[in-house]
Amino acid sequence: MAQVNVLISGGFSGAYDELLPEFERTSGIKVATGSGASQGTGPQTIAAQLARGVPSDVVILSREGLVELIAAKRIVAGTDVDLARVPVGVAVRAGAPKPDVSTVEAFKQVLLKAKTVAVPGSTSGIWLMTDLFPRLGITEKINVEVTPRGTDAAAMVAAGGANLAVLPTSEIMYAAGVDFAGNIAPEIQFVQTFSAAIVAGSRELEGSEQLIEFLTSARASEAIRKSGMEPLAA
Repeated sequence: MAQVNVLISGGFSGAYDELLPEFERTSGIKVATGSGASQGTGPQTIAAQLARGVPSDVVILSREGLVELIAAKRIVAGTDVDLARVPVGVAVRAGAPKPDVSTVEAFKQVLLKAKTVAVPGSTSGIWLMTDLFPRLGITEKINVEVTPRGTDAAAMVAAGGANLAVLPTSEIMYAAGVDFAGNIAPEIQFVQTFSAAIVAGSRELEGSEQLIEFLTSARASEAIRKSGMEPLAA
């Protein structure tokens, strides 16, 4: 039986986990899944895992991360496809009052009042730290905890180690112990695109193509919507 090895980042994982059993059942292809951050530093980024030879046929990650992999000649040319788009939202501990984050000023006040704000060290967190927080003039005034992944940021809030986390909405929907407070204001929103591509050197080209095709099918779009993302391909 063919086996396709996938490396995926957190943003698309909720929809992927829901869709995978159906793909394996209908295609007869076995899928082994590993995870990693789209961007950032450290040994668990997808780029670092590919560089050290972790077996992989398909990668699913932010478009920003994929652009870096394409530049590093890690991707089969022309196989990249955009799957879904997702905004940045706010997570609070389950059962806690949900703050208003719908306007720029309201979101800014929520950040300033929080003892600790958790953000992922990947694409959305990099944007928050290098672009949005400086733009709002609050970089020096807030205590930010940068975690390796979005799942870690949500877990920190669930455990009471941070008052809130700012990360892709799709990573909040499936996280245990947190509630979704809302998406941040449109004027300061950062909409991430998650994409899939075949890794250079893959020996499972046919199975990899079938998996990407399935993830871009109309059948997949319902699970993608449910996870707080907007499907792009179907």
